Amino acid sequence: MLQLIIKRLLVAIPVLIIVASLTFFLVRLAPGGPFDSEKAVSPQVLKNLNEAYNLNAPLYEQYTDYMTNALVGDFGPSFRYPGRSVSEMILTGLPVTLELAFYAIIFASILGLLAGIVAAVKKNTALDYIPMAIAMLGICMPTFLLGPLLVLVFGINLEWMPVSGWDSLPGDKVLPAITLGAAYAAYIARLSRGGMLETLNQDYIRTARAKGLSEFKVVMVHAIRGGLIPVLAFLGPAIAGLIGGSFVVETIFQIPGLGRFYVEAAFNRDYTMILGTTIFFSALIIFFNLLSDIAVAIFNPQART
Repeated sequence: MLQLIIKRLLVAIPVLIIVASLTFFLVRLAPGGPFDSEKAVSPQVLKNLNEAYNLNAPLYEQYTDYMTNALVGDFGPSFRYPGRSVSEMILTGLPVTLELAFYAIIFASILGLLAGIVAAVKKNTALDYIPMAIAMLGICMPTFLLGPLLVLVFGINLEWMPVSGWDSLPGDKVLPAITLGAAYAAYIARLSRGGMLETLNQDYIRTARAKGLSEFKVVMVHAIRGGLIPVLAFLGPAIAGLIGGSFVVETIFQIPGLGRFYVEAAFNRDYTMILGTTIFFSALIIFFNLLSDIAVAIFNPQART
């Protein structure tokens, strides 16, 4: 287990360096600059702004300075929010984004596991075909389409739910969590169905049934441990995807999370905010993938090799 963790961490270091380097150069290749949207200023003022943020230095020097500071966790000041650092902005928006991802993964796990287990136990019946058809629909429907549809139906027409903000529980949090978690509930449903079907055909399951155990005990005690291993392997990338996918959902529902800051930074060419958020999200993705690998190794010792 320790060897697995060390290998994952050693791989993570060059990955983060590559991600940071590509992002650094790509944002500077994009048209426009961080001060293009400001009111018309004199060339001298623009020169002073570039000097203040080290934008007039050669590109390789800017890269070296940024990477050196990033290694110690200093992502620099935000161009969009003067007087505030990128690290401060990340700490401001991160709790909201993580809370949204938490609600979404809870919704996706409960709905997906329930649908997948029932579909596996009731194979080739209506309780199998209908949930899997809905799961396929959930996989195919993107969040930028599902979100406005939920807003239109439950927020505007029926007036059951608020359509923006992040203040009250559960009112403001239901529609965003469903929007973000629906596709992952569909993936979890299909993965849990496949894993359970494979496990239910194993010899030890036949032995448990031959001993006279109830079907409920066979499924929930003996089969579920091996049947949900594919789901455990998927949860790491799923959580990472939920955090990254929050960009769209936070914009649709006007949620003050890290994803919304990232979108605003992209529109305003806030180089340091884009870079700092990208590096931070990459580190989160690596962390959750590592947790997923550890969970799989605990439940399936063969995966450690």
